[in-house]
Amino acid sequence: MGRDDHIKLEGVVSDVFAGGQFRVVTDTGSDIRAQLCGRMRKHRIRVILGDRVTVALSPYDLTHGMIVYRSK
Repeated sequence: MGRDDHIKLEGVVSDVFAGGQFRVVTDTGSDIRAQLCGRMRKHRIRVILGDRVTVALSPYDLTHGMIVYRSK
């Protein structure tokens, strides 16, 4: 599956869990459990509570995703 197949949504980090897991509330109102993508971990980009992020979702499971961008 390529990167073009993902569904991208924007939202706000509402909860932080151990192990690099986050709960993101999207603009549409759905809750998503997300983790940081490898590129963000590699460059040590920190995501904290209340940050606005872009989440990439698989079309097969819309409850799990990857945080691919942190808005400024």
